[in-house]
This record gives sequence, structure tokens and C-alpha cells, in this order.
Amino acid sequence: MAERDLGRTPARSGPHITGAPPAGARNEADPLPRSGVCETHTAVLFFFGDRAYKLKKPVDLGFLDYTTVTARRVACEREVALNRRFAPDVYLGLGEFRDPGTSATEPIVVMRRMSEDRRLSHLVGTGACVDDILRAVARQVAAWHAKAPRGRDVDEQGTRDALSSRWEASFAQVRELCADGSVPDELAEVERLVRRYLAGRERLFDARIGQRRVIDGHGDLLAEDVFCLDDGPRVLDCLEFDDHLRYVDGLDDAAFLAMDLEQLGAPEAAAYFLAQYGEYSADPAPASLWHHYVAYRAFVRAKVSLIQARQGAAGAEVASRRLTSTALRHLRTSAVCLVAVGGLPGSGKSTLSGALADRLGVTLLSSDRIRKEIAGIPAEQSAVAGYREGLYTPEWTLKTYAALLDRAAALLSSGESVVLDATWTDAAQREAALRVAERTSADLVSLHCQVPGDVSAARLSTRAAGVSDADFDIATAMAAREPPWREAVPVDTSGALESAVARAMAAVRPWGSGQAPVFRRPYMEPD
Repeated sequence: MAERDLGRTPARSGPHITGAPPAGARNEADPLPRSGVCETHTAVLFFFGDRAYKLKKPVDLGFLDYTTVTARRVACEREVALNRRFAPDVYLGLGEFRDPGTSATEPIVVMRRMSEDRRLSHLVGTGACVDDILRAVARQVAAWHAKAPRGRDVDEQGTRDALSSRWEASFAQVRELCADGSVPDELAEVERLVRRYLAGRERLFDARIGQRRVIDGHGDLLAEDVFCLDDGPRVLDCLEFDDHLRYVDGLDDAAFLAMDLEQLGAPEAAAYFLAQYGEYSADPAPASLWHHYVAYRAFVRAKVSLIQARQGAAGAEVASRRLTSTALRHLRTSAVCLVAVGGLPGSGKSTLSGALADRLGVTLLSSDRIRKEIAGIPAEQSAVAGYREGLYTPEWTLKTYAALLDRAAALLSSGESVVLDATWTDAAQREAALRVAERTSADLVSLHCQVPGDVSAARLSTRAAGVSDADFDIATAMAAREPPWREAVPVDTSGALESAVARAMAAVRPWGSGQAPVFRRPYMEPD
């Protein structure tokens, strides 16, 4: 059927529903306008009374091909079957448009019509409080994920390499769509950050598969497709044209709606939804993976917007650039980082380390604690000894730093950024930290805490017994042997702590402190 006929066909010949509605189907009580039409890049929807009819466009977009009636019929059948998992009383069955002048028929999806003012996107746009709705949606999505189909074919799409292939395909499609030279300025950095993150995270993605987090999900969770009815939300329009794109990590599925809420100007709602989903799903994923998946979803939508722009949709190219910028912001925040905070005893390095880890919401590892753990004594127990004696011989120190960096490597490979609190006075130890960062594709940021000698002396003379055993004499001996640390960012810790934290944050996040809407409870090393 020619697209130009779509506007008149329904009026001439009503749809014939070949699929019976599921048990429990009911009409929505909200008043509805008599008719309407809207268009997406793959379909045209017609609205009459209490019904909606979706007709697939005869397009070939590379990732889907609806150019034949048979392909469109299969797509409609799949859409009904798959979406009944989420909203069985909305997807009524398969229908047809018929032209009296020919024997040709066009398959359509027949749905119960939803009221526009019940869309989640509409409610968010009007400034309505949607916390209860988002909590219900998060519970529904997490419940579906808990029972969703799993298996070897599904797991294969959750590997690091499968995600990498999807990213690379999107990169290629965007560059092809921008063949006229209008490639987004941020694309090169997006590509670099994606490849760097994935390069060092195979352990993380393997763990996600082992935890059975990869499922047959929704695949296209948008606020405009969530309808907030009195008896609970209805989630519509899952991805049906490619099963492999619906086989995703549950976190990836949820991240789509968070991304969309953020695009609607509701970052607090996005954060709240993610927090609720994380609670209902008991998901242990690191914050970096949340950010990465939000970035992935933003970039996919940027690609779709480019397709719409090439079809003449007003504002689509601007939307694509905005979504690409969103992806970049999340990718920068998702970058896994090894922060080595060093300095002599009394320099305030432990105080800064703790405050920085808390601000970033990342893991803190302390050489003082690990040293005593290896020795089998409580962290607060004194192990005072002379310089390079007792637990502080070169051999003990080598063992301590090896354990510190081994733990850091495991965390970095799992997507967790780490702050390492140690003196870092040995150049060989600094080189070892650099090798760990390179091996795990993590960014290494070195911070050198510095204070005037009299400030350090005053701190050490008044410091109560605790995890550190160093005194003024040891600090003096260490200072005499400390090599230059030229690659480190100097941080003056003699003043207010907040000033030092701000200086450290500027080094760790040079693009700014803007944070994507991901709620995670900061992890601190237990006492």
C-alpha cells in the first residue's frame, strides 16, 4: 500500500481483527478524541475512538527491513506477541487494512487506545510528581526481569564483545548518515571512551552473565510508551524487529528509561527510577556500568534522531546532537579511574583520600590497613617501629603495595574506580600503579599532598594513635629519600579540606563535576 493512501484507507474500509483480545481486556474510561494520526521513523499510527492502529512503514533502515508485506506482517505478529508480556490488555491482536478496489491487504497492530494525558512523558512535562508511578514502573520492570527468558543465546548478547559490536555498528551508521560532513564534534571522543571502557571490563561483563543479569527484556523503554493508569502502569512498544537487540543486561533495559527521563528535563526522576530499580532488582552493578548503559541508550537515540532528520523531521538533527552530548557526559563519568593519593606522614593524604572517595562514591584502599591485615593484626593496633624496621622493612612494604595494587586491579576490571591511600615515595611503586592502570584500561590520576614543614610537624605531634604508625622522625627520614613526583598534581592540604577536595576533583574530572543521574551509596573501606 502506498504511504500516501494511509490517511484515507481506514475511513473507506474498517480493520478486520484476526487475533482475539486476551482475557481481561477492558476499555479505558478516560475521554478520548475521535481521531488522530502520528508518525515515527518506522510506523504510522491512526487513532479512532477507543482503538489505535499501527501500520509499519515499507522502509529498509539497515537494522530492519519492512519493504515487503510479508515482513511487515511478521513484524506485526511479533509486536503483539512480545508486548502482551508487558501489557496483555492493550495489545488486542492483528488486523488488516483493505482497499475495496484491490485484493491487497496491509497488516496492522490493533491496540486499546491510551489517553494522551496518561503518558509518563506528559506527566513529567507538566511537572507532576511521578515518584509513585516510577516506583511502580521500577517494580514492574524488575519483576519482569526476574522471570524473563534466559539462555545461551541470550547470554551471548550480554558479553563485552557483543556490546562492543553494537556500539561499533552504531558508530558506522552515524558516520554513514553524516556522509555529507556533518559528523557530531563529540563523536571521536565518544568512540575513544567507549573502546577504552570496554577494553578493560571483560571481567565485569562475564560476572554479569554469571549473575544471570542478561535477559530477554523490553529493549526500547521510553517515557512516552509508559501509560500511568489508575490500576497500574502499562509499558508498551517493546523492540520486536531484532531479538538480539532485546537480549540485554537488565540494567541496560532500565537505563533506557533513565536516559529518556533525563532528556525530558527530569534528572531527579531519572535518579529516583534507577534507585528504585536497583532496590527491586538487588543489582550489585558498579556506577560506571549504569553510566555506560545510559550513554549507550542516548547514542542509540541519537542515531534514530539522525534517521528521522534524513526523513525530514523538524528538530531531529538538533535532538541528535543533544543526545550525543548526553552520551559523552555519561561516558566521561563512567571512565574507570585509579587515583593514587600520596604524600609524607602528616601531609593530610588519608584525610583527603577519604573525602575524595566519599565525594566520588568509589572504593578506598589504604596501604596502612592492608599492611596490618597482611600481618594479621587489627588496623588500630600499634606497630610502631624505627624507619624501615618491623612491618616497615622494604620487604613488608613491597608485599603491602603488591597486595594494594592486586586489589585495585580486581576492582578496576570490575568497573569500580579506586582511591589508593599510600605514601607513594618509591618511584618503582608509582610505575607499578601505572602498569595496573594500563592493564585495566583505567585512567591514572596521581595527587601529591603537600604542606609546609611546620604544619606537618604540628599534626604529627598531636595525632592520636591509630592506623598510621609514622611519627615526625620517620616523616623526616622519608622526606630525605623521596624522589620527585613530576607527574602528580600537587594539592595543598594545609587549608580547608573542601579546598583540597575541589583541587583533587578538578584533576580527577577535568571536564567538570556534572554527574549523571545515578544513585549509588558511596562505598568506603570498612574499619
